[in-house]
Amino acid sequence: MADPERARKLADRIKVVVAKRLEKGLRDPRLGFVTITDVRVTGDLQHASVFYTVYGTEEERAGSAAALKAATGMLRTEVGRNISVRLTPTLEFIADAIPENAKHIDELLRAAAERDADVAALAQSAQYAGEADPYVKPREDEDGDLEDVD
Repeated sequence: MADPERARKLADRIKVVVAKRLEKGLRDPRLGFVTITDVRVTGDLQHASVFYTVYGTEEERAGSAAALKAATGMLRTEVGRNISVRLTPTLEFIADAIPENAKHIDELLRAAAERDADVAALAQSAQYAGEADPYVKPREDEDGDLEDVD
């Protein structure tokens, strides 16, 4: 098991190397506008999960996923040349769900804001079911003295 700090540094380096290589471009027309969002390396430094997002339609996402899968060997070779570890980790490309999660959260926040507005509108015309102040208070007689409540 490697030091977690070393694994984090290796993950950061892999992220930079893969991003630079993708920036130069691949000879695959299916590859769209890909952004590397995160890389996680296992504790033994043998496997790296590369998370990415693709800007575009579902078709472009599927095409980019296929292009990355086809270029995995070439990208692993590029990583091996640019990092200093005995064994080059295997690469696995995983589509990051950040855009979908952000869209879902936006929808939830919009729905919550609508419900809050509905509740506020109902509260404007609401009336008490009983007295305005339901708590028992000591009674005063005509003299202003407090009476005992039994």
